[in-house]
Amino acid sequence: MTPLLAGVPVEQTVALVLAQPSNTNDDPGGQGEDFGKSSPVGLVLMIVLLIAVFFLVRSMTKHLKKVPASFEEPDAEPKKD
Repeated sequence: MTPLLAGVPVEQTVALVLAQPSNTNDDPGGQGEDFGKSSPVGLVLMIVLLIAVFFLVRSMTKHLKKVPASFEEPDAEPKKD
């Protein structure tokens, strides 16, 4: 018995896949005239993201300055001998 793939014999499926026509036309595969050019929207988006990162780093720095050097509880009374 021949194994089936979606109800079609595997040999027939393989033959159909291998028989696909190759790309023989002059289409460069999506690399047309505008390939690689960015738009002003991309520039604006990059600037907005850089500004957001600047303010996030600034806020993080302020919060880190408030963190104590150690989280150990200081002794209430020094031990006397």
